[in-house]
Amino acid sequence: METIIKESSNRFRWMRGVASVGARRLVLTGVLFLTSLATIGASFTGAVFNDTESVGSNSFSTGTVDVSAAPASAVVSLTNMAPGDLVTAPLTVSNAGSLEMRYALTSVTTENTLAAQLDMTIKTGVSTCSTGGFAADGTALYGPGDMGSASGINMIGDPTTGAQSGDRTLIAASNEVLCIQVSLPLGTGNSFQGLTTAASLNFAAEQTTNN
Repeated sequence: METIIKESSNRFRWMRGVASVGARRLVLTGVLFLTSLATIGASFTGAVFNDTESVGSNSFSTGTVDVSAAPASAVVSLTNMAPGDLVTAPLTVSNAGSLEMRYALTSVTTENTLAAQLDMTIKTGVSTCSTGGFAADGTALYGPGDMGSASGINMIGDPTTGAQSGDRTLIAASNEVLCIQVSLPLGTGNSFQGLTTAASLNFAAEQTTNN
C-alpha cells in the first residue's frame, strides 16, 4: 500500500512538472505572438503626412577675359628710314570680355642692335594721334626708350600675375587708344645703315576681381 502511494505521489509531481513546462511554453508563445502583433501594428501606424520640395535651376556661368588690339599688326612701320625720321600711329586696346581686366604690354624684337637705337614713346589721351599732334597733349606711359629687345621689354605694367605698377585697367566692353611714336634719332651713325628689326607688341591681360 505504501509503495502504491509513493508511485502515485511521484507521478503527480511528474505531471505537475510537465504542466509547468507547458505553461511556460504557452506564455513564451503568447509573448512572441504579442510581439509580432506589435510589429505589425507599428508598420500599419507608421504612415504620416509628408511633402517634398525641389529648388531647381541653380545655374552658374564663368566670365571672360579677352584683350584685343586694332590694328592687329603693323601699327607702326617705316622702311628706308634716315636719321631724324619718325612714325606715329594709334593702337586701340579693347576689353572684349565680360570681366574687368588689367593688362600689360611687352615689346619683343627680332634683334637688339637697331631695336636699341630706335626710340619708342607710348602715350594715352592724345587728342590727335599724328606726328604733328603727338607732342600737343597726352600722358606718357613709356619712353622715349628702346623699341624693345629680343628678350622683351615691359613698356606698360608687368605681365606677372597680380596688380603691378603701371598696369592698365579696363572695365568690360571698353577700350582706350594708345598713341605710339617711333623715331630714329638724328645723331644715328653710319654703323646702323642697312639694318632691319621687327617688334611684336604682346599684351597680357588678367581679371582684376579677386586678384
